[in-house]
Amino acid sequence: MTDPIPAAPSTADSSAVAGDSGHHHRESLSTLAIGAIGVVFGDIGTSPLYSLKVSFTGPHPLAVDPAHIYGVLSLIFWTMMLIVTIKYVFVILNADNKGEGGSLALLALIGRRLGETRWTALTVMLGIIATALFYGDAIITPAMSVLSAVEGLEVVQPAFKELVLPISIVILIGLFAIQARGTAAVGKLFGPVMLVYFAVIAVLGVMGIMAAPEILWSVNPVYAVQFFMLDPMLAFLALGSVILAVTGAEALYADMGHFGRKAIMLSWLTVAFPCLIVNYLGQSALLLRNPKLIENPFFLMAPEWARLPLVILSTAATIIASQAVISGAYSISQQAIQLGFLPRIRILHTSAKAAGQIYVPLVNWLLLALVLLLVVGFKSSDNLASAYGIAVTGTMFITACMLGILTFAVWKWHWLPATLMTGVFLVVDGAYFASNVTKIPDGGWFPLLIATVVFIVLTTWASGRRILRERLAEDSMPFDLFLNSVCDKVRRVPGTSVFLASTAEGIPPALLHNLKHNHILHERVVILTVVTDGVPHVPDEARRMVEAIGHGFYRMIITIGFMDEANVPAELAAETRAGGPFKPMETSYFLARQTLIASKRPGMALWREKLFAWMIRNAESAMQFFRLPTNRVIELGSQLEI
Repeated sequence: MTDPIPAAPSTADSSAVAGDSGHHHRESLSTLAIGAIGVVFGDIGTSPLYSLKVSFTGPHPLAVDPAHIYGVLSLIFWTMMLIVTIKYVFVILNADNKGEGGSLALLALIGRRLGETRWTALTVMLGIIATALFYGDAIITPAMSVLSAVEGLEVVQPAFKELVLPISIVILIGLFAIQARGTAAVGKLFGPVMLVYFAVIAVLGVMGIMAAPEILWSVNPVYAVQFFMLDPMLAFLALGSVILAVTGAEALYADMGHFGRKAIMLSWLTVAFPCLIVNYLGQSALLLRNPKLIENPFFLMAPEWARLPLVILSTAATIIASQAVISGAYSISQQAIQLGFLPRIRILHTSAKAAGQIYVPLVNWLLLALVLLLVVGFKSSDNLASAYGIAVTGTMFITACMLGILTFAVWKWHWLPATLMTGVFLVVDGAYFASNVTKIPDGGWFPLLIATVVFIVLTTWASGRRILRERLAEDSMPFDLFLNSVCDKVRRVPGTSVFLASTAEGIPPALLHNLKHNHILHERVVILTVVTDGVPHVPDEARRMVEAIGHGFYRMIITIGFMDEANVPAELAAETRAGGPFKPMETSYFLARQTLIASKRPGMALWREKLFAWMIRNAESAMQFFRLPTNRVIELGSQLEI
């Protein structure tokens, strides 16, 4: 690149990658399903720790009587059925981008299929908002999950109450501290541990149901309707707590690339969903017999001798749930960088075999700082529940909006089924989001604040890149004019020079600056542009396009997916069409580094221009990002007003 900015994503559907059918999972379906139980369902699997309790003891307490118990449980069952099973498992998992899922993958899919249309701006805005909300959720999930599990110590021994906060802090610090070592070894334990966890909560649920089998009637939707008829306002407000039962549902879609749609569907329908419902039924049966146990029905279901082991197992499950969302934050950050919504930041690969296992130090330590701030500030899972939910429901609502665009504009469904399906999802998700809006004063402001900051960063970087490209284009020289007026008059020296350019048009500033100061050109000159396409991965045979321009000049375009690593030396080593093979010790890389000066020229607000300039100064250098050899890089600086 000529500037420390990744190339703009291509919106055209590349014919070179059109035949790629996405991921080909070599493991058996059962192996993948067990892995999915460990990674995908960690968050939603730990929701029984707090969701039913908070529904009764949260910001809007409910009477612990049969009418409200049956009503809340019916709402939980049908929420899981409508939002997770029908919306995500049966519908949204079909919206895969070459095997990948998630808000940014869906955004890239729609953009690649539609190009520039009236839907584009709306889709991009929705994708950015959903990404911003995800970071808010990624901060709250570890805090909420670990706190709720460690609070089980209070049930084991009330004197342990003072230890809950310090133990939670130690666990969270340890969790984030080990991220740099990679999760491959620990990840092998995720599936078996979560299988044991799901089996245990199912057994506890069955024990509770056997003591009060009449609780099984609560799956009848009539009880949810009666709850709304009994007290419409309280029922509406209760939705804000009921939705906690499906936090982590977005992971089903975001992690599709790791396990595949069939494995996620199998593990949800055969393990996660039945075990969760049985546990909620058991907790509710316990409350029917003794309403006073609402203080912590999850742990009080267990016999006294089993409560400490249950605390340990639940804590392990919440660590796994936290690990999944932390890894998701890394992946989302990498996608955002490649798609041009974040500046280049340091990304470390923690596995030589699995390209998807990455560690992003900046994201890791920012998450830890904010998670600890939440734990210390809110002190308990009950208090934190007020902050939880709004980011989740916001993301779900936006996903429903993007799904509507997909069914109408990409899948070309008939207007009637597309309208009905989109309308149902928008009404359901909208109701839950509206209920969570009431929790903003009690803590819901925190994830919204985080999402607002992230949204400003994402949009400032994207807009700044566009303006910077426009400013650079103003000073660019047409290639024909350059070849005719310069090439025959400049001394040529042995070797190869590679000039990284942000666009495939015109002469890159680094080349002009090199001529201005050094007055020489190498015998072979390659103008190289790295473009990110709207697919997760681009096959090796479709990555490079080479054009011979004449006078020893070549233009090369390397196309990568938004989950691929940009390794320029490796790409050049595999290419011979640009004047023969590239010899590492005879190849020099030229980069232009702009020092940006905020000005009052039309563009962004002055404060956003200063923010953009600050991000460029602190972004990882193109040399590191593109894996260029340190002893073969020449940087040429200049100043530019934006």
